This record gives sequence, structure tokens and C-alpha cells, in this order.
Amino acid sequence: MVMAHANPLGQFLRARRAQVNPADSGLISGGDRRVPGLRREEVAVLAGVSVDYYARLEQGRERNPSAQILDAIARVFRLDADARGHLYRLAGLNPAVSPAASADYVHPTLLTLMNGFPQAAAYVFGPAFDVLAANPLGAALLAPFGPRPSMMRVVFTDPQATTFFGDWPAMADAIVDALRLNAGLFPADPDILTVLEDLADTPEFTRRWTRQGVGALPRTDKTFHHPQAGRIDLTYQTFDVRDAPGQQLQVGTAEPGSRSEQALTYLAAVHTTP
Repeated sequence: MVMAHANPLGQFLRARRAQVNPADSGLISGGDRRVPGLRREEVAVLAGVSVDYYARLEQGRERNPSAQILDAIARVFRLDADARGHLYRLAGLNPAVSPAASADYVHPTLLTLMNGFPQAAAYVFGPAFDVLAANPLGAALLAPFGPRPSMMRVVFTDPQATTFFGDWPAMADAIVDALRLNAGLFPADPDILTVLEDLADTPEFTRRWTRQGVGALPRTDKTFHHPQAGRIDLTYQTFDVRDAPGQQLQVGTAEPGSRSEQALTYLAAVHTTP
């Protein structure tokens, strides 16, 4: 089971320690290194703590590190802002955010905003990346996966996904890292817990989840191979919804005058024809 772990802080520290190149930390990378990354004693020296203390952190015997110690470890691991925040939450120093009162409720104002992008594919995601709402182009683009799909399940269990999404590995990496960020922010969210349970035996998901990557969905270019409209290239921006924590608005736009814009127009016509 993916989430069944009594020491999530230690699990995170071990995974991230293994991803640090010793040479990047000014250490000689030669010698007998049976595992990748930094040794515990090297992390301790670089972070300015005792080897015993750092070992107890990884083993779960020390559960109350200070902010200063976490900052030092974050610097050693070269964590970005999202991963640093996740580290703080695992250590109990950053209170979890309360999710929206109803995970499925999308405020009418947000729906109006989403529908204000008539030439773009726009969606509202919940914390587990279920599509809570979509504008007409967004719904048309994702129509092969049915209404209001769970994007986590689509990416990792739908046989169409690896051909539909042009750079499937990069998309899979990004959505798993974003799910871990949300899991830290909303540790009791039932939709996140359910999707983790559902995907626990999915090798491509489990491999990425075990890697302990953390990060919000980035601004990115995506390519789709749609069964009706062919290739569509879109640039996506993702926006957090401040008055509904856990919900995100994602908007994908095509380059004006491009073949992708024409494909979106065609999809809109096909899916609005009575």
C-alpha cells in the first residue's frame, strides 16, 4: 500500500538523500558507495548536526526537528520551495490547510471565470486531480475519457493515455509530484487517500511516488493526439483558487492561427452540434 508508512519524514529524507550527487556538494564521489547519493554522515556534516541526530530523524526516533535544522537539511538536498514546504509539513511545523468545505463544489464565480476562456481548454481540478468542471473546449478535449474524469486514474490506468498524451512520461512525473504536494497540504483528503489506494499496485505510479518528488503543476507545453482532431499543441497555466483550497484552474491555449487552434475550433463544433 503506497501510503502505509509510519515514518513519512524518514521516508522522504532517505529518498531525497539518494538523489543528491556527492560531487554537487563538494564531496569526492569515488570510493565504495553501495547506494546512490549522500551517506547519512555526509548529510549530518553538511547540515551541521550530529550523525546520531540525523540517523534518529531518518529512523523516526526524533520527530521534533527545529526549523533551523530543516532549513539546513533542505539546503543540503537542494530542495525547491514546494519540496521545502512539504518537508516542514512532514515535520509538523507547517499546519495543514483546510480543504474546501465540499470537494465537488465549484463556486459559480469560478465557473464564470473558467467559461471566460472560449478559445482555450479550461478545467477546475480537485485536490486529487479529478475534473470538477470543464468549459466546452476542455470537455471536448478530454471526451475520450468520459465526463469529469479522474486524471490520476486516466494517466496511469487508461490504455489510451500513453498515446493520447504526447509526452506521457513528463506528464506522469508532474502530476505525481503535484499529488504529493497536495497530499502534504491536505493529508486527510478522502479523494487523495482513495486514489492512492487505487493506484497502489500500479508500477508506473508507485515508482514515481516512491521517488518523493514534490512540486506544483508548472507552466508547460503539452501535445495531445486526439482521435477526432489529431495533434493539438497547447500551453498550460495553472492557478490556485484561494477561496477554495485544493482546487486549481488550468487553462490551455493554442498559438493563434495555428493548426492546433483550428483543431480546437473543430472539436468545439463537433461537440456542440445537436
